[in-house]
Amino acid sequence: MRRLVATAALAASLFASTAFAHAECTVADPTPTPLNVRTAPNGRVIATLDNGQSVYIIDHTLDRQSRAWVYVGDSETDKPLGWVFREFIVCKGEAR
Repeated sequence: MRRLVATAALAASLFASTAFAHAECTVADPTPTPLNVRTAPNGRVIATLDNGQSVYIIDHTLDRQSRAWVYVGDSETDKPLGWVFREFIVCKGEAR
């Protein structure tokens, strides 16, 4: 029975992370400048994203200061872009 419960919990967590990864999200940076896209959390800036741009989350992590970062892809081209500060990404159905 424990194995069944553990297997169900693992399956649920995998499903949840997969569903989260493909959520419809948009860039919502409160500053007037574009959002920096980086090679890694706190890494080198490689691009920028405009407010309102559609993205999807591929991965997520915390930096050394426990701030959330997400690896995003472009919803239109379906190509990975890089790491952005999670606070500036809003996903459909997410409470703000």
